[in-house]
Amino acid sequence: MAAMNRQPSSLCMLVVAAMVAACATPNASKKSGLKKGGKSGAAGASEAAPAAPPTDVTEASLRAGGFSARADLKLVPFDYDSAKLSDEALAVLKANAEALKADAAFDVMVTGHCDERGTVAYNLALGQKRAKEVRDYYIRMGVDGARMATISFGKEQQVCSESTEECWSRNRRAETLSRAKKKK
Repeated sequence: MAAMNRQPSSLCMLVVAAMVAACATPNASKKSGLKKGGKSGAAGASEAAPAAPPTDVTEASLRAGGFSARADLKLVPFDYDSAKLSDEALAVLKANAEALKADAAFDVMVTGHCDERGTVAYNLALGQKRAKEVRDYYIRMGVDGARMATISFGKEQQVCSESTEECWSRNRRAETLSRAKKKK
């Protein structure tokens, strides 16, 4: 009888050990999707795109408020359900980057926005991806990343409230706002 009681216990321990081993975290290169040599295995990844240089500033230090729109910084348009920079967006971003580089006396806040479709959580995430894409592009164009932060408003700050494609396209945007740098 005692031997029968030990068998299920030993079997349970063996099953638990196998489950723990199956759940073990793979090494970092597999986890990040990178293959040896730093190449990404993701389909459609652009290997020629320059990477944004790292910055030491935390975005939270720039989020105190006081940012406003400037006439020389245009809205960056986005396609439906996308954070990819279109040719139209790239043209706007180039002009915006030149204006930002010419006047380093300002901190920059890039805000991401979405149209009314989709959940609040989904649109907040998409808006953040849009804002990050814009910020990363500015950094690649030579704007100091230490003076920029991002925030997503998702579908909360609509510029148009009609349920039409024309209106939705106006709401899918990133805005580049600025404020005079705070004295240290």
